[in-house]
Amino acid sequence: MAQISPIIRLNSLDNVVVAIREIPEGTTLEDLSSQIVTRVLIPAGHKIATREISAGEPIFKYGQTVGFASKDIRNGDWVHTHNVDCGSLNLEYRYADALPETDFFSEVRKFQGYRRPNGKAATRNYVAIVSTVNCSATSSRRIADQVGPELLEKYPHVDGVIALTHKGGCAFEYQGSDHEQLNRTLAGYARHPNICGYLVIGLGCETAQADYLVDSQGLVQLESADTPAKKSRPMINIQQAGGVRKTIEKALSALPEILQEADRARREPISASELIVATECGGSDGYSGITANPAIGVASDLIVRSGGTAILSEVPEIYGGEHLLTSRAISREVGEKLIERIHWWEDYADKFQLKIDNNPSVGNKKGGLTTIYEKSLGAIAKGGSTALTAVYEYAEPVTAKGFVIMDTPGYDPASVTGMIAGGATVSLFSTGRGSCFGSKPTPTLKICSNTATFDYLSEDMDINAGDVLEGTSLEQKGQEIFEEILAVASGKKTKSEAAGIGDEEFCPWSPGPIF
Repeated sequence: MAQISPIIRLNSLDNVVVAIREIPEGTTLEDLSSQIVTRVLIPAGHKIATREISAGEPIFKYGQTVGFASKDIRNGDWVHTHNVDCGSLNLEYRYADALPETDFFSEVRKFQGYRRPNGKAATRNYVAIVSTVNCSATSSRRIADQVGPELLEKYPHVDGVIALTHKGGCAFEYQGSDHEQLNRTLAGYARHPNICGYLVIGLGCETAQADYLVDSQGLVQLESADTPAKKSRPMINIQQAGGVRKTIEKALSALPEILQEADRARREPISASELIVATECGGSDGYSGITANPAIGVASDLIVRSGGTAILSEVPEIYGGEHLLTSRAISREVGEKLIERIHWWEDYADKFQLKIDNNPSVGNKKGGLTTIYEKSLGAIAKGGSTALTAVYEYAEPVTAKGFVIMDTPGYDPASVTGMIAGGATVSLFSTGRGSCFGSKPTPTLKICSNTATFDYLSEDMDINAGDVLEGTSLEQKGQEIFEEILAVASGKKTKSEAAGIGDEEFCPWSPGPIF
């Protein structure tokens, strides 16, 4: 077997290479036609200078600027936070000038999903207890908890009853932007294809009124598929019901009918063109942008080529790479909407005397990521190579086909919550450090960027992308991820589902002040 080089060069323009394993001080490395001698121990996943880099000179990785030397850097030096600053990129935006053509499949694969009465396609079959405010969270949780295994055994085609609880719902402006965003998020879950039936539980005096949610979002549901004209307002307020105990009793008396209706659902062949796939990265490391994220990008392209939708999220982690996406936008308007969201985040950070480059996190930096630009360039690889067809605000219903972006924060639970509220029916989550995230009602596949973490956290990781560093092509790994998407969409449990993870990860984002 040919020996694998301990370094990887990502672009001929780069003045750094990446260590694919820990490299001792004094090691001689071959790069292109020159040699590098490491001046210190280089941690795995970190960068090594391939030539002299003067203070103020750009650091190039992926063929793009990821920061600027804060001091003179020598050939063989470790390149990281001690000698690199973020600086300002002064990017020039081009719009729709590099629009790729999508080679759609002539024959589209199918998965075994649920066809809902409204025509939407589902990958899971849950019943939800939707809490409007933290004051009704305990009641909502107790309702779901009392639906035990014995009751669920009567409804074998139901995946479970989940409580969608959160810490907000009051102390903001009625019908203000935060209220409407929460309203949109809760409604997105209630009407999600993977939710077959639901109950809304409110307190009664909160700002996020249950009746406003139900009425403004049209949250009525069929009481029976046999009587489509008969609809109900699935709502209980604790204050009106007579307290917590009576609310729980009322909800439990209503659930058997909802469960019975949900249990009628059966899986059937559905085109992959109806899948909406969320993509997220968390606990990233220096390998994430080399292995897991670009492999997810290949899978995203396969979803798009099938006629489906792939969502790229976390606009603060697009920062510094957005110019590569505006060029792929189908129109100037779509590209400008992305830049408008970038400027929103700059203004948002400025209000708190912060900068977006406070990201990467502590763990990201330990894993080899130095600046937000470097993190972003690796993160946007999840978006593949197809045209950008739409940009959505947080939790906005996703209706466009193809590759789209949703404006979410970089905090993983809040970001995934937004995409699920938008309609995502499968989630892809890459990690290098080892995030153990899971979600309900949408299953999450975790793709690990390196073999060491995959092996160590094998009970939590679904796919190992670390073998890309050992010779597996990104195309092979992307195809493997695509096949697993179809399997999970057809009912195969992910590692997080098997571990029972996903009940605590519902996290609506509220960017405004609490009064």
